[in-house]
Amino acid sequence: LAIGMSVMTGIGAGIGIGIATGKASEAIAASLASGKINSALLLGCALAEGTAIFGFITALLVIFMG
Repeated sequence: LAIGMSVMTGIGAGIGIGIATGKASEAIAASLASGKINSALLLGCALAEGTAIFGFITALLVIFMG
């Protein structure tokens, strides 16, 4: 159960990054503030990917240490 919940963080991060990238692409096409949108997108993707990496490490620890 713990491993499954840890893996779900990766799935959630992937979905979140995909949605954020799509919305940022739409916003860049519609406006001229592409620099600010791009930097906010990269920061958000980095935070989401960090969450996924923590979940992956937790899953590995549960598998090999538990």
